[in-house]
Amino acid sequence: MDVLMHAPGEAQRNDQPRTQDIARDFGEASGTYESASRLQRQTGNVILEQLGEWQSEKEPDILDLGCGTGWFTRKLRQAYPGGQVTGVDLSPGMIGHARSNSSGAIDWLVADAGCLPLPDNSVDIIFSNLMIQWCERPDSVLGECRRLLRPGGVLVCSTLLDGTLRELEQAWAKADPGRRHVNRFEAASTIKRIVDEALPGGEIATGTVTLDYPSPLALTRELKSLGAGYKGQDRRRTATAPGRVRAMCAHYPRTREGTVLASYKACWIIYHFPLS
Repeated sequence: MDVLMHAPGEAQRNDQPRTQDIARDFGEASGTYESASRLQRQTGNVILEQLGEWQSEKEPDILDLGCGTGWFTRKLRQAYPGGQVTGVDLSPGMIGHARSNSSGAIDWLVADAGCLPLPDNSVDIIFSNLMIQWCERPDSVLGECRRLLRPGGVLVCSTLLDGTLRELEQAWAKADPGRRHVNRFEAASTIKRIVDEALPGGEIATGTVTLDYPSPLALTRELKSLGAGYKGQDRRRTATAPGRVRAMCAHYPRTREGTVLASYKACWIIYHFPLS
């Protein structure tokens, strides 16, 4: 999903989304999300593999924070069949879709990740795939995760960084100067600072995921299917003029085969809560 974040304490700008818009857009995309979630599966598989090394003498209590349609919530249930798994999402539409397509062995909760109605030290594993970038205060969300973890517990998380969808952003800048069409992303240095402050000892790793598309329109259709179009308050409330769309497609760089590539700058976070 394309995303937007801003630093703690920073005033909200017109290119930042409102919480209700995020919940609505993802809820409306719940029926098409899984068919379009190539990026989400790649980044989520990385943090799922990181959990392969986690061990405990007891069956874990697990939280999938920003669970969406429940794809990885179900994977977590399969990986830890004796554990208690809860999927949490801001969007009632996503939770409704997840509940109707999952077994009764998973609990579901509609809640804001920055203020979770759960007790301190009640969770062993927190899994969060491409969610914190939507949060107004990612530092508060990571602080909530630390509050919820039991000693010995682990948080695995992925997010996106500045430079994501740069090809699309550059094409739109030429086709429609002065208008944003791609959400804003934080730099890796900002994420590192937030992690250092909220999760002392937490580690981050960065990389680029590149996906190919038949055309720029195929990319924008995928973003729409994910509910991940531009969400800034300054976005146009009517459809972009066909001429601007054609110009964007003309400016988008193509491979020798005539396809297009989209770059996603990813960041993975892992944090082990100390035993003492």
